[in-house]
Amino acid sequence: MSTNKKFGLSIASAALGLTLISGGTFAYFSDTAVAQNTFTAGTLDLSLNPEVLIDISNMKPGDNMLREFDLTNEGTLKIQSVLLETDYRIIDLEGNNVDDFGKHIQVNFLWNWNQESEPIFETTLYELKNMDPDVVKRDVWDPLWEQKGGLDVGENHEFWVEFSFIDNGEDQNMFQGDSLLLEWKFHATQTSGEDL
Repeated sequence: MSTNKKFGLSIASAALGLTLISGGTFAYFSDTAVAQNTFTAGTLDLSLNPEVLIDISNMKPGDNMLREFDLTNEGTLKIQSVLLETDYRIIDLEGNNVDDFGKHIQVNFLWNWNQESEPIFETTLYELKNMDPDVVKRDVWDPLWEQKGGLDVGENHEFWVEFSFIDNGEDQNMFQGDSLLLEWKFHATQTSGEDL
């Protein structure tokens, strides 16, 4: 290849390189739009008032104890339903129990004492402890939830519960001085997801 051709090729290559380097400096119109997005999860906050439903001493077979409690939605999301989990511990003072004290405590759930005079659900603490929480949800909460459509944000529902120490007409002396420590856990669940 002649020197002139080599020189010409070198100049062409250099010009091409300069064109590529300077290609990004041509002026043109542009605009930018920026989307600032936020995802914030809602909250489920079920409160119970009072937190101690019953604290009774010196009860005897045949005693009935009626108590009121409120469930309130203090969160930011609607509550679809509530599950009730029951547990208890027995303190057997004399160590002479041959039966479970929970079998002798009747529980009657009522919606509202002023509007509902008959229990909507009856069981014993023993049965309630061994029951699937879905049964209580279906038989106690769901009828009200279906009527009210759940528990809206800031809404309060009043419930009544009656505890009875069953007098079975038999010797129940083994329970004298005993205590039953009851724990109820209320679990709130959300409504189904939706298009927002």
